[in-house]
Amino acid sequence: MYKQGIEKFKYYVGMRSLSDIATREDRVCVLNILGAESSEVTPVGHAYSGGNVVFGTSPGRGGQVLATPVGNIPVYNNVLEGIADGHRFNCGVVYLPPSGARDGVAELIRLNSELKKIFIVTEKISVHDAREIRAMGQINGIDIFGANCLGVADSWNRVRIGGALGGDAPEDVLRKGSIAILSNSGGFTTTIAAYLRLMGWGTTTLVSSGKDVYIHYAAPEFAYALSTDERSKAAVLYVEPGGFYEKDADFTKPVIACVVGRWKSKLTRAVGHAGAMSGGSDDAESKECWFMEKFGVDGIYTPERPIFSAKGAVVTNIAHIASALTAVMRQNDTQSDFPPEGNMALKPWFGSNQGLRLPVDLDVAVATASAPYDRQIFELNKQLGAVFPRQALKDASGASQMDAKTQISFLHGVSVLDAAQYSVEANICLALLRTPGTEPECGLISLAVASQINLYGDPVLSAVDAARSAGNAPNSVLATACSILGPGRSERAKAISLRLMEVFARTPLRNGFDETCAFDQIVVDSQLRRLVVTERPDEQAEAMLSALEARASKPVFVRFLQTLGGSLTADAVLAAITTSIAWEPLSQKRISRLTVASLPWWIRLFGVMIGASVDPARHKKDEFCGFRQKDMLDRLSLGEICYVALLGNTPSSENLFAFQALIGLLLTNGPGTISAQGAKGAVSADGPENPERVQLNKAMVGFLTHSGFTHGGNGYEGIKFLIEQFQDTGMLDPTDPRHGIDLEKLAGEYVRKYGLYKADKKLLGDADISKIPGVNHPVFKGQPVNYDPRERHLKQLLDQRGDYNVFHEYYHELVKALFEQGLSRNVYCVNIDAVIAALLLKILWHSYRGGLLTEAAIENAAFTAFLYARMIGGAAEIDDHLNRGRNMDTRTPASQCQFVC
Repeated sequence: MYKQGIEKFKYYVGMRSLSDIATREDRVCVLNILGAESSEVTPVGHAYSGGNVVFGTSPGRGGQVLATPVGNIPVYNNVLEGIADGHRFNCGVVYLPPSGARDGVAELIRLNSELKKIFIVTEKISVHDAREIRAMGQINGIDIFGANCLGVADSWNRVRIGGALGGDAPEDVLRKGSIAILSNSGGFTTTIAAYLRLMGWGTTTLVSSGKDVYIHYAAPEFAYALSTDERSKAAVLYVEPGGFYEKDADFTKPVIACVVGRWKSKLTRAVGHAGAMSGGSDDAESKECWFMEKFGVDGIYTPERPIFSAKGAVVTNIAHIASALTAVMRQNDTQSDFPPEGNMALKPWFGSNQGLRLPVDLDVAVATASAPYDRQIFELNKQLGAVFPRQALKDASGASQMDAKTQISFLHGVSVLDAAQYSVEANICLALLRTPGTEPECGLISLAVASQINLYGDPVLSAVDAARSAGNAPNSVLATACSILGPGRSERAKAISLRLMEVFARTPLRNGFDETCAFDQIVVDSQLRRLVVTERPDEQAEAMLSALEARASKPVFVRFLQTLGGSLTADAVLAAITTSIAWEPLSQKRISRLTVASLPWWIRLFGVMIGASVDPARHKKDEFCGFRQKDMLDRLSLGEICYVALLGNTPSSENLFAFQALIGLLLTNGPGTISAQGAKGAVSADGPENPERVQLNKAMVGFLTHSGFTHGGNGYEGIKFLIEQFQDTGMLDPTDPRHGIDLEKLAGEYVRKYGLYKADKKLLGDADISKIPGVNHPVFKGQPVNYDPRERHLKQLLDQRGDYNVFHEYYHELVKALFEQGLSRNVYCVNIDAVIAALLLKILWHSYRGGLLTEAAIENAAFTAFLYARMIGGAAEIDDHLNRGRNMDTRTPASQCQFVC
């Protein structure tokens, strides 16, 4: 037999008014009170409500308590134990898993005859179980709210039951007023209350109905309780597709209906909330029409086109609710509950223009957040540098990416095509500071790295000499150098960087080149002084300081250390330089403190790797590769130094541009490259979540040991191919368009021979046919005339500079000849591998023709050029993984491993 409720309904409804839904007299029992969600939410609601939870249950954890600001809540194994201990309650809250929700409801009803209300937070309860829960509530005369809801709250009674309505500080959101809220979404219930408060409207009762297929306390029940509640003058409904509850509701007071989810009608299954089914006559547009008919309006309300009546308005944007309510209530001669506390205009709580100058209409001022967020943001703004969330990076990267359509790679959002136009030192800034270097930054990078390149008298030089003499490839030689450059070599510089960040963390300093910065307010402790000052003059430090004067550079942190008196150590000058370079991106939270502390080590690694790539005989006391050490520090760019180290002569402006373009193109080839995997694997194995254990030099060794001659776009194969084509032509200058060679004829003759070679191979049934290096690419097939966008971009760039390259032009004649002689179905693309080979050979041609370079030396040069570029891109991957990765996150699951025999 069903219990008798309100006569209006054919089924049981007990709550006659909204004021009855959540009262100060209600006493609550919470099932699964120690669960993850309940243990966070219940203490807040308990304290806000003056202590309304009498006990909770958690099987196997009886005897424990849940601490709250107003005292501990006892925990029992089951409801029976709590009742036996003398506790009485009329409300139950269910936080149980979906499979246990029905039994939890049955337990509450069976054991407590005083039970009047149940609030079910659990989501994804099966329809079968929801139907049985409905029947139990009806037979026993109990009002059920949910499931999949955040319970209820009452701003007049200062009560919250069964969920997180009002958030972590309900007293800040739930202002006493005249508007009731019914919402399918728990989170938006709170949001709507906050929006209303801004416009001067407070709330009465807030009901999060949930959006399961069965909504136990829905719009019809809410409409009746609204009509009998003297406190509530109007209501706001947040409505999603699915169900006919709203159509059956009879509202006697003004209503603002926010109907969302038009897009769901295009789907073929339920999404989000279980009741928000797609298709049928209960979709969003149908519900909009129901409300328009109820209100007597013919459209959707927007601030630009305010359509409403005294009965209400329909909105589809949650931001329009407050203004629609104000318009409707004015029509009813009703003013807001209190003066507006704000407006719905954009009020960003955070802001950073990243150094860009924006037009006034775009440069929105940062607003003070409402409590308690204002306090949290204040503390957050004091934080120096970025903090990145940890995540799995096995096949991902926060540093590099590749456009699947064009195959163009990007490093920190900068394409390698653009990076090809930057200097080597600017690309180092891009890798570690996440933006290409400015002129002052590039000057300091060049100086800092140059100070580490000359290895005269350093044990590293002996080690790499032994490695080279043993016949090791260039990557193994550089790995030997990196192995010696352990954390001990940069420990002091790292400590100084950390102390500088601590000392200046609370200053308004925006960048590391501010010449107006004064230091009279900076407090210097003895620890910092001990780290940076030495009794005897440091020769390397003096040379670096002299170079700063020669370059007219006055980095803030160098100037600061000089005010301390005494001679500075080389570590101190290096740390001051790197911290000055990094301060702007650090203060803008583009990079982390960890990255800044690591910069001195990175500078040393770059310098030592460049130095180790050069024959030991070219390292002298005050000279490197014929350059005076002073000139390297005082005026040379890092690109010039790298060029001479690798290629042995001073570059022309054209050759330097080509060399630096090559470095830029090779920075990265996306997240999945073998070299990047080696670097990231080393970080992951050391444990990036414990950064003090990660050794940057070991990660660099990981990149080096995963690199080989095939890397760098098969540079050597392309160079060898071009040498074979041009060695008998007598050509002297590959940059002279008047070379006198018939490139069309040269390419046609090669293609004819290649066609005969292929025919012979096929005749013998041999499928192993050598391919021509530098042409075609599997990704770019299918067009009548094919091209690699990277190659096309760079060729246009070089053509604009009047920079002719006969080898590059030959490749274009070659792909035409392959098509014209029927060896290809379309005109193949000249790919990026060909560009690399053509650029390098153009630079090396004179040395090769003059007998100064052997083919083996050219092979090493091609490979080392790749290593120069990828050491920069590898540093970006290592730094990213150090900041963002998890321990052992590059490991392949055992289920995906195979044994091959």
